[in-house]
Amino acid sequence: MTALCPVYAPFFGAMGCASAIVFSCFGAAYGTAKSGVGISAMSVMRPELMVKSVIPVVMAGIIGIYGLVVAVLIADGLKQQMSLFTGFVQLGSGLAVGLSGVAAGFAVGIAGDAGVRGSAQQPRLYVGMILILIFAEVLGLYGFIVALIMNTKANTDVIC
Repeated sequence: MTALCPVYAPFFGAMGCASAIVFSCFGAAYGTAKSGVGISAMSVMRPELMVKSVIPVVMAGIIGIYGLVVAVLIADGLKQQMSLFTGFVQLGSGLAVGLSGVAAGFAVGIAGDAGVRGSAQQPRLYVGMILILIFAEVLGLYGFIVALIMNTKANTDVIC
């Protein structure tokens, strides 16, 4: 072990991997649950709109996929001997996608809940709800893109 490649360096990569999937799935679960409550409440009065209103649940689930992809890429780059730089970049990559996934999940859940309830009462709100959900979802996509770029920088040629 050298100063550039300490024995604890893979810990940071493993934490990045765990952070990516845990936080992204937390955001996806919250978004699914929150918008699912709105869909259930709306379906009592307008059951014919249930399938049309499932869009927020699908968008929340995509946030979890972002975290899964980054977690798999980080896990693929984990080695028993790796540089501290690589471990820190992998941690940053996991946190980027994970925390942006939490933010996007909360936004999709809250906007989806209010949106499906509102569009059940006023159908012209549906397109506006979809646009709001797209802008909420793209927050997670930003973190996903940054995580992918960071993860490509993690595999530098440091010989341990």
